[in-house]
Amino acid sequence: MNHPQSPQPQDPSDPQLPHIRIHHPNSPRHHPNSPRHHTSSAGSAATPTPTAGARRKLGVAVDLSDESAHAVRWAVDHYIRPGDAVVLLHVSPTSVLFGADWGSVDLSINTNDDVDFVDNHALNDSVKQKKLENDFDAFTASKAADLARPLKEAQIPFKIHIVKDHDMKERLCLEVERLGLSAVIMGSRGVGAAKRGNDGRLGSVSDYCVHHCVCPVVVVRFPDDDNGAGAGAGAGGSAVAPAAVVAVKEDEEEEAVIKPVVKGEHKKDA
Repeated sequence: MNHPQSPQPQDPSDPQLPHIRIHHPNSPRHHPNSPRHHTSSAGSAATPTPTAGARRKLGVAVDLSDESAHAVRWAVDHYIRPGDAVVLLHVSPTSVLFGADWGSVDLSINTNDDVDFVDNHALNDSVKQKKLENDFDAFTASKAADLARPLKEAQIPFKIHIVKDHDMKERLCLEVERLGLSAVIMGSRGVGAAKRGNDGRLGSVSDYCVHHCVCPVVVVRFPDDDNGAGAGAGAGGSAVAPAAVVAVKEDEEEEAVIKPVVKGEHKKDA
């Protein structure tokens, strides 16, 4: 006959752990309204983004300039294929918002009578700075929507992605990788303020993206007014399609390899 074993004495150095009670979802003690209870349903599912399910997700880096607008139009006409989706990527420089010169600072000692005036003056400056930031954000969103007009007219799925950073070059590359873009397109004198030189080198931002982005970088050259390659047709002439280059960093090479793009070349491969 088996006798029940007596409980072992508890070791003070090995304290008993508390019991964990697990309630079945159908139990009346299981409250669906509890803040720790999360339910999933078709109605609460995340809304798919316009770029979800696209064959390729392409980025167009813009800085709200005419050159960037030209890059968007070029991408619609010469690069984007059926089934692609586009992300308009803009890095808003924080220096414009927070690094502006707000005037000289008065370092004189204020008396008690001037405390209220100083506080009100500082409050007004803070309100003005906040208003400037909000106005700039609204302008950025409005301008980005204008840049996306060719995409909307061509019924190309797109979304606008705006971030703020003091280092536009590095943040562009980080966002390109984070968004998983197949390629990024940018203007040669829009993103990358320096004009493309005769030696074939790109602007500072464009060159940085060519060497640090994880995907191919397509650089669209903005037509110069002095060589007759404007956006529209001149008197007695016709509009000339601008040239573009695909800048790809090859392995173990310091400089980017610049390859001319023939009009419609990318769409022929589709």
